[in-house]
Amino acid sequence: MGPPVDPVPAGDIQPKSADVVIVGGGIIGVSAALFLAKKGISVVVCEKGHVAGEQSSRNWGWCRRMGRDPRELPLIVEALKMWGGIEELVGEDVGFRRTGILYLCQDESDVDHHAGWMKSAGDYALDTSMIEGKALAELMPGAQKTFRAALHTPSDGRAEPQKAAPAIARAAQRAGARILLRCAVREIETEGGRVSGVVTENGLIRAGTVVVAGGAWSSRLCRSVGIGLPQLAVRSSVMRTGPVQGGPEGAAWTEGFAYRKRLDGGYTIADGTISYHHLSPDSFRYFADFLPILSREWRSVGLRFGDFVGGPFGLSPRLEGEGSTYERHRTLDPAPAVGALEAARAKMEKVFPVLKGVPTLQRWAGFIDATPDAVPVISPVKSLPGLVIATGFSGHGFGIGPAAGRLTADLVTGDTPLVDPQAFRYERFIDGTKHRPTTGV
Repeated sequence: MGPPVDPVPAGDIQPKSADVVIVGGGIIGVSAALFLAKKGISVVVCEKGHVAGEQSSRNWGWCRRMGRDPRELPLIVEALKMWGGIEELVGEDVGFRRTGILYLCQDESDVDHHAGWMKSAGDYALDTSMIEGKALAELMPGAQKTFRAALHTPSDGRAEPQKAAPAIARAAQRAGARILLRCAVREIETEGGRVSGVVTENGLIRAGTVVVAGGAWSSRLCRSVGIGLPQLAVRSSVMRTGPVQGGPEGAAWTEGFAYRKRLDGGYTIADGTISYHHLSPDSFRYFADFLPILSREWRSVGLRFGDFVGGPFGLSPRLEGEGSTYERHRTLDPAPAVGALEAARAKMEKVFPVLKGVPTLQRWAGFIDATPDAVPVISPVKSLPGLVIATGFSGHGFGIGPAAGRLTADLVTGDTPLVDPQAFRYERFIDGTKHRPTTGV
């Protein structure tokens, strides 16, 4: 089972119409709903399960600028400003703390790699620096291993994924947004060559704009209206421990393990070097799009056979009396890679012996919505007016989520966008623009 997520009140009656329908109740969808509602827009969020049931509650909880693709840097700068004022924005403590993040360097090649990111980031590097020796040791109390150096960003932080999106959703409700739970969108309706609404399991909602913020499901839904969105699902696993007395307060990544101190005193631990892709029809449909990144990152992606017919990313024909695929899979809850998690914990224990004997409380996995260039799509679709896509965050969506939601709202209303949205346009996948992710974790 996935991690326990703070509840969001249900009970709204599905309206017959709205200005905007958002498909997906993850952090992107509910953030967009909050900012649209604040603009006075009539907005409905349709979530097939519960708010933050999938990757928005299953990620590491990092809010980082460090290591990001340069195209994401303007947006994450705005996001971190929002995280700094998140209590004022949503009226709750969601665990955001500026405790800093470390990329630990085992050797000179790691140093060179991360120094390359600082060069590419330019002025956006801000307070990031390479540290070593005593300065590094002070950030890793109890460590029994000396690392060559670390890339360090003190202004980066951490928050609690199981609290953040639900708190934003509740704030959106107070601002006037309707959030419909267990309300799957079966298809997007069109009339006269533009979006006209959605058909949910409970009937039609007419709307002039539909925002697809469905995470790993987005490509499937877009394809139903003839929009090819190159996106694949990648399974990533996480564990959490009981409270630990001592240990580092922030978060760090190195070869073999990554960690983040939790608000409850325990640690979130993962192996940040490998994820798994379950082969599906989309794997072949978008093979050419993903070939460049797979050829470079093949060591970090394990391939597994998926269910080509009945699974969530399979052909999944609609059967009489069964409803849609979305209803049959209310919440994606894949099995975690237990062996990889135990290996990551063992490596961390060698560095931080204080972890020994602390119970593992839970393990889980989630599906990351990955694009060929590891940069999200936050964009209207020119070929289908009224359709806006906000997906493909490639494992970077939690930290950037509030600002991505604000940018999505700006694009829906035609207001001056929070940042230049050019890098996130959908059409980059169809106009010959090359997809090439940059260095970073």
